[in-house]
Amino acid sequence: MLPYLRCLVSFVALLLATGVAVADRPAPDRCPTLDASSPQQRASLMEHVCYLSAPPGEPAHEARTPDELPADAGWQSANGHDLVFSHTDAVYWVRLNVRNSGDTRQLWYLKLNYPLLDEVTFWHSGNDGAAAITTGDQSPFMSRGIDYRYFLLPVTLGGNESQTITLRIHSSGALNVPLSLETPEAAIAQSNHLTLLHGLFYGALLVFAAFNLLLFFSSGTAYYFYNAFYMASLGLFLFAMGGFANQYFWPDSTGFANTSIPLLMAVSSLAMTLFGRSFLEIPPDSRADAVLRGLTVTSLGLLALAFLLPYNKSIVLITSVALVIIGSLFVIGLIRWRQGYMPAKWYVMAWSGMLVGAFVYALAAFGYLADFLAREIFMQVAVGAQVILLNYAMVQRWRLLNQKLLDVEQNARTNLELKVHERTAQLRNTMRELERANRQLATLSLNDALTGLHNRRHLDNLLPELCAESRRSGQPLTIALLDADHFKAVNDDWGHDFGDQCLQHIADILRRHVKRPRDVAIRFGGEEFAILLPGTGAAGARRLCEQILEDLASTRLTTINGETVSLTMSAGTATLAPGEDEKELFRRADEALYTAKAAGRNRVDQSEPELS
Repeated sequence: MLPYLRCLVSFVALLLATGVAVADRPAPDRCPTLDASSPQQRASLMEHVCYLSAPPGEPAHEARTPDELPADAGWQSANGHDLVFSHTDAVYWVRLNVRNSGDTRQLWYLKLNYPLLDEVTFWHSGNDGAAAITTGDQSPFMSRGIDYRYFLLPVTLGGNESQTITLRIHSSGALNVPLSLETPEAAIAQSNHLTLLHGLFYGALLVFAAFNLLLFFSSGTAYYFYNAFYMASLGLFLFAMGGFANQYFWPDSTGFANTSIPLLMAVSSLAMTLFGRSFLEIPPDSRADAVLRGLTVTSLGLLALAFLLPYNKSIVLITSVALVIIGSLFVIGLIRWRQGYMPAKWYVMAWSGMLVGAFVYALAAFGYLADFLAREIFMQVAVGAQVILLNYAMVQRWRLLNQKLLDVEQNARTNLELKVHERTAQLRNTMRELERANRQLATLSLNDALTGLHNRRHLDNLLPELCAESRRSGQPLTIALLDADHFKAVNDDWGHDFGDQCLQHIADILRRHVKRPRDVAIRFGGEEFAILLPGTGAAGARRLCEQILEDLASTRLTTINGETVSLTMSAGTATLAPGEDEKELFRRADEALYTAKAAGRNRVDQSEPELS
């Protein structure tokens, strides 16, 4: 693992060596004018930008307009670099001279691609005098004039017109001033591309979080909840850092715009600690468990400090703790991997990218690296890779647990077989006899002994299941109740033995007509029968019953004294209606049966659902 750590440290050092922006640059005497009509000059805008650093106590710090600046102010050239400054109390003035070398009036947008600035004031002066726009996180969001997460200043220049654009910037955090001058078409195109990327990123985070939350509700496994909590909190933190939260969630809460950043970072720190402790299955009372418990308590304390400390202090403190937490989880993941916990391998891979991404993003946010937009995209790539690897790690963890369960089951089965083989032949014979008796008992408990059809118990067990299936699938379910007409007279005239023969004859006819695999014929009373017809509507059930009644009526039976008689039956059907349960369905079929008997017997009557 040590070579891996050395490579990681070398990579971070390389980023620092190549990306740190130096604020102290040579000071030219004047700011060269940028030709806004030239795409090449717009691409090298920072070659034309000058800036002025005004620490507290200097006249430029107290100046509120460009006219109040001292004439001998020490303007410095940006020399083609983004203006990036770490935490400072200084006020920064930025100046850009622009002109339109064309003959027609045109519009450009000066874009400041960093959303987390407390106070930003724009002036652009020309032939029409001077105009000012004051905005920033300490002002309502719509003070920007354009509904956009970054700061946009419309710059309109007539033919051969020149203007001087001046910015006054002050913030309690780091200062990033990445400027660009773009045509409306280019600004819209870039905005559309970024909107697509951000939509994919935050949409994927939301889907993964919701999926893990559903897994938690279905399985009750805690780390699914912690993973959903982590992805949701981290996504909301990046949403706030990107300026989206201030734009959409609290555009008028000027005080909360700054507080939300350290607050959401503290929530993310708590979530990643809880998830790591749960996923890595840290042994209780171990040193790693004590460390993570301490970090959990620390994260809870940071939630309170986010409201109590000033922004410039809370953001430094909470960011430092968050980086410590990320590093600690990475190290603990390595330890668990070396201990043989294989899901930790994917966890370490996920967390290594997060460690680098968070460190680079923090350096950019604190003003130690330029190009905040590129670092933001880099962080999103790191988080996206981490989310994918973490969810893959959870799949591997599930497979490992499932394999352990299968191994336990296999061992238990093997041990059981060994014990069974140790039994005597007599015991095995006894068990086989007992099993045979149980099967016979199960068959008898669900079948009618006289007719061989299923009995009332089977009807009571099966009907609720078929009703539930019909409601889920939307397929019809019909029940038909049939009753032999004047059957008491048959028993009275020719005895119960002949009556039993008649019942068996009826059962044979039912078996002959009820042929589909899922249709069920049941004898649930003396001369009462039922047919369950899943997937059959009222018309199909009626045709089936009419065929049964016709078959029965056309058959002659010989009594014990040589007479021939024919039997008839009455039938009532009911089809399951929306919102109806099995009891109501059976009741309607029973009412339809009695209606058929009252109407003359040897007929079929159908029940229509009651209108509510």
